[in-house]
Amino acid sequence: MDIKVIQGSLSDVSCDVLIVNLFEGVKLPAGGTGTVDAALDNIISEYVIGKDDFKGKLGDTYVIPSYGKIPAQKILLIGLGKAEKFDSNTIRLVASKAIKKSISFLKAKKVCSILHGAGIAGLDPIDCAQMTVEGTLIGAYKFSKYKTKKNNNGYEGPTEFNIVEIDPDKLQRINEGLEKGKIIAEAVNYARDLVNEPASFVTPSKLAENAKSINGIECTIIDREEAEKLGMGSYLAVAKGSSEPPKFIHMTYRSANPVKKIALVGKGITFDSGGLDIKPASSMTNMKDDMSGAAAVLGIMNALTKLKPDVEVHGIIAACENMPSSTAYKPGDILKALNGKTIEVDNTDAEGRLTLADALAYADNLKVDQIIDLATLTGACLVALGYMASGIMGNNQELIDILMKSADRGGERLWQLPMYKEYFEGLKSDVADFKNSGPRWAGASTAGLFLKEFVSETPWAHIDIAGPAYLDKEIKELAKGPSGVGVRTLLNHIMSL
Repeated sequence: MDIKVIQGSLSDVSCDVLIVNLFEGVKLPAGGTGTVDAALDNIISEYVIGKDDFKGKLGDTYVIPSYGKIPAQKILLIGLGKAEKFDSNTIRLVASKAIKKSISFLKAKKVCSILHGAGIAGLDPIDCAQMTVEGTLIGAYKFSKYKTKKNNNGYEGPTEFNIVEIDPDKLQRINEGLEKGKIIAEAVNYARDLVNEPASFVTPSKLAENAKSINGIECTIIDREEAEKLGMGSYLAVAKGSSEPPKFIHMTYRSANPVKKIALVGKGITFDSGGLDIKPASSMTNMKDDMSGAAAVLGIMNALTKLKPDVEVHGIIAACENMPSSTAYKPGDILKALNGKTIEVDNTDAEGRLTLADALAYADNLKVDQIIDLATLTGACLVALGYMASGIMGNNQELIDILMKSADRGGERLWQLPMYKEYFEGLKSDVADFKNSGPRWAGASTAGLFLKEFVSETPWAHIDIAGPAYLDKEIKELAKGPSGVGVRTLLNHIMSL
């Protein structure tokens, strides 16, 4: 979709659908919506609001034919909700709902829109444009690569989206926000594409190819032999059961004068069968999503080369499959990780933490200022928080607090889970330093305590995205399926530095 800002009046633009808005309770529209209302002989105020009782509740829509009175074919009026609750995240949500309606109901090819949030005290045109574009691109997303029959008589969605602004002095700032929103949304959708692909396509080797294809970063791929020399016994054990070769991926983005050095570690299990402790069929259906953390890191690294923040970011992915075979690792095996610690395998389906163990130890050796890992790690976190939030824990409260604020700005949610030392009792082993899994209770926190063993004093945060990574229904601006969770949060965090 081609996205740009154009200067002019909303009542003068030619398009299939023109999006305008209305706060809840407003009886007489003002601003751009008021301009369109006047051009339509007050049809919005007198009929839509006055007689049809459109209240402007958040996300409610009303379609109005223009009857040739303005160049736009149809006007889509969308509710902004209560003015006192309006913020930048509302803009993203409203923009996504508007574009979804323009696609599903109106089959629009050319869409023009008011700048949502324009003129609201405390909101900068840059932020308004960023959120309008983020919501539009995330809301318009679809994955139809493998569909042989196209629906809607060949309609493939909008080809053009224009933000319309009458004030020429605001165009530069709107363009700045537009570009930022486009980069972030494309990074989210890049991650969604990777997770939507079948595991037969997105193998560890494919993730490595994607990493190497990103312009503007350094990329090192460590193969099995080199990983063995380095001592990555925990990660390599998980890979033993698969015919797909493991690929340990290290990407580096460097600015000229970095103010911080950060390592992002993404769980990269491209398919998780559970190994010899095999999952039931119903639990295996969406296990192509077990590399959602890796997909997010790849999306972030793509975006950094365009956003160009003054930081150094290391993107690390220990990619492999977890499969059952005659060569698979077994319950009772004792593994030695990169940092020398030994692990008794209690359950082969607690494999993600074994790959992250070596990835975190590797990141710790880089002497960065922060380590953040992103992983679809535990069903326990999904049980605790559902699809609406990711769990966060770590060894540095300041970093956790900063990340939670970054999530809020990105329209994502993080909820801090405890790391009580008593939980570690369940990981104690008679034959090794500790086990890779413990009792059923407090499973997300126990997994966090396991990971903590592979980070020294570096500020570290672990984000368990098991719930929001793959949605079973539409939530807010996101469609059913992969969400690209974590991309917005971590990009906000990096840019804030």
